[in-house]
Amino acid sequence: PVNTELRCGVTVSHSEIGQIMFGRYLDTFCLGLRILLGVLMGALAIPVAMQVISRYTGLIPTFLWTEELATFLFIWIVMIGSVVAVWDGTHFDVRITRDAIRPFTRLLQDGVVHLGIMVFGALFLFYGIEYAEFGGNQRSVMMRANLMITHISVPVAGGLWLLMSGYRFCEAVAAFRNHEGTH
Repeated sequence: PVNTELRCGVTVSHSEIGQIMFGRYLDTFCLGLRILLGVLMGALAIPVAMQVISRYTGLIPTFLWTEELATFLFIWIVMIGSVVAVWDGTHFDVRITRDAIRPFTRLLQDGVVHLGIMVFGALFLFYGIEYAEFGGNQRSVMMRANLMITHISVPVAGGLWLLMSGYRFCEAVAAFRNHEGTH
């Protein structure tokens, strides 16, 4: 591979530069997802507040569509939050062994987690497409909204899990190779 020397004096290959740029793109994308999560949480507060006020005070009439809207928003909050958790590495994983000290064992531990997420991401993406199509043929009871609004979150989240966990897996392999190259 062709190498380039950066201003800081570090020499990197063009593929490493591409990987760094793609990582920055994904990081910026996740920043946008975090902002979207904040907007959705603020939006979720409105129908939930309406439900609470109508239920306990009687100041406003009971609107049944607020419950559906809250459910739709909550589904998207969970799915987008899971994507951000995969990117940040704050997702749920179970360690049955101590954290590895050796680079190869660390690669195995992290690799198994990332491969597992990638498998589930692929399953959610593949089967989620049919699930979204199924939702596209239905309407919600109160709002009469097309249920693809929520059903499409499954393949979208699966595809993003696959992409982001795949990137993190490549990072783990690159870190192992860089460590092996220095010793």
